Amino acid sequence: MKTKFIAAALALSTAAIFGNPAAAQEDASIKGAEAFLEGDYIQAAKWLRIAAEQGNVVAQISLAIMYREGMGVSENDAEAAKWYRMAAEQGDAEAQSDLGFMYSNGNGVPKNDSEAVKWYRRAAEQGYARAQYNLGVAYAFGEGVPENDAEAVKLFRLAAEQGFAEAQFNLGTMYRKGEGVPEDFVQAYKWFNLAAAQGSEDAKNNKEVMRKLMTTEQIAEAQKLSAAWKSVGEP
Repeated sequence: MKTKFIAAALALSTAAIFGNPAAAQEDASIKGAEAFLEGDYIQAAKWLRIAAEQGNVVAQISLAIMYREGMGVSENDAEAAKWYRMAAEQGDAEAQSDLGFMYSNGNGVPKNDSEAVKWYRRAAEQGYARAQYNLGVAYAFGEGVPENDAEAVKLFRLAAEQGFAEAQFNLGTMYRKGEGVPEDFVQAYKWFNLAAAQGSEDAKNNKEVMRKLMTTEQIAEAQKLSAAWKSVGEP
């Protein structure tokens, strides 16, 4: 079996040099995905590495995740960051966001809030909801950027409108406290309600607190707004 895999890998390398490099990396990526689904993480890592080294973005991200989780390879945040960076530099928003998160937390790279913001921003500008949320958090707490509640609200809203529950909760909180926007209990309840519908316990608890502060009419209006809400792109 080992000989078979080595022969296949050599065939892929030959194809990359003399044939179609894109086809070679795609083949290795598919083999890696198949091995992963079968639970053979060691083989998955091997094939994904072949594709990742040839520039396959999906394989680079998959390998980064495997290093973060210790699946088929020894857990190694520095290696994870390396592969995220390769995909991020190719413009992949998910990799940019995850690399930003690693800088924000000092996982595999020195903690650097400014660098985290740089990668979050690149992903956020592509419409990636998690990066918009994380960049909003950076503005809310002044991490890597000057504190700016209005900018935080703007970013939370962009992610919330895509259905990102954490952003919906944070946007509700900003409306409840009047931070970055005028205080508005109806809007706060609406966003808590939407986040709660996705299972957010914090949103559920805050919604119950809000009910005690609101009139029956306000609650009815908030529920109406929640029922009418549709995420961006939803028909």
